[in-house]
Amino acid sequence: MILSALAFYLFAIIAVFSGVMVITARNPVHSVLFLILAFFNAAGLFVLLGAEFLAMILVVVYVGAVAVLFLFVVMMLDINFAALRHGIRQHLFLGLVVGAVLLGELIFSAHALAPQVVAHAGAVTSPNEATNTQALGAILYTHYIYAFEGSGLILLVAMIGAIVLTHRQRSGVRRQTIAKQIARTRAETIEVVKVPTGHGI
Repeated sequence: MILSALAFYLFAIIAVFSGVMVITARNPVHSVLFLILAFFNAAGLFVLLGAEFLAMILVVVYVGAVAVLFLFVVMMLDINFAALRHGIRQHLFLGLVVGAVLLGELIFSAHALAPQVVAHAGAVTSPNEATNTQALGAILYTHYIYAFEGSGLILLVAMIGAIVLTHRQRSGVRRQTIAKQIARTRAETIEVVKVPTGHGI
């Protein structure tokens, strides 16, 4: 019991510290690395709660794919971060107000929904009847099916928006035109050259 409590406080402190460093680090690459550290500690907290499936999903999906993608994107983009930080004090008060409102909404949602989640978890399955993955799937696809489908629609809209922004017409950028490639004839593509024996081209 003491070891689990110590592990909880260790993971929680490192996760909070990593979250603060994500938004305060001057180097964006360091921010992504601190984000990966926060994901690992959150996975450790899930393991302590007995949700091994969520911990593995967090490590495999977010650390193995999303965070690494963030890292490559940040390293590839040529962004003047000094110009982005210019004028941050001007909007600091508004940012603090928005952050406080979001924090209040999260706290209110946690207090309002926590009893319902516990009740649903007890009503669907008990630990002796099903595994963690089965219980999570039973709750997710019954009581929270509309929220699950809504998140899928949001991801679909985000994916379509990213594709539209990527494929927009820009001057000075070479684009692949598949119709022209398919319409090319053999005469336009291949040139047959007869080279005499013993001579070069």
